[in-house]
Amino acid sequence: MGRKPYIKWEVSKKDLNITSNILKLMNLEDYALRYTKELSGGELQKVAIARSLAQEPQILLLDEPTNNLDLKNQMAIMKIIKNISRSQNISSIVVTHDLNLALRFSDKFIMLKDGMIFSEGDNEVINSKNIQEVYGVNAYVDNYNGIPIVVLV
Repeated sequence: MGRKPYIKWEVSKKDLNITSNILKLMNLEDYALRYTKELSGGELQKVAIARSLAQEPQILLLDEPTNNLDLKNQMAIMKIIKNISRSQNISSIVVTHDLNLALRFSDKFIMLKDGMIFSEGDNEVINSKNIQEVYGVNAYVDNYNGIPIVVLV
């Protein structure tokens, strides 16, 4: 389905090769002939990302890609996005409200407040003062085994 915008009359060898490579890249070969209604939330999210990649984008824009997923699938999806971005040289923009996932997997941050950019930069943007201003909650950012984490107080 990701190649549909490029298909004129029939699927080309290029379309099949791109699709096959993405299925291998994302470890989805076993899902190739399954109906989407048979997939779990995490599997469906991986397929949606694969469809996007089949269009050979330069930028991948993902809105809440880990929403409604369990912890295991949240980690898997974010690892896939980071690995694909690096291996395919694609910029990924991920919208998320999960600051801990963002801190773990993102290089740059934009914090929005009232539809406007409040702060932007590296992970130092995610700090107690900014969290209070944007979300209206008290929190601090700590480090656990080299991974920054947001702890609500």
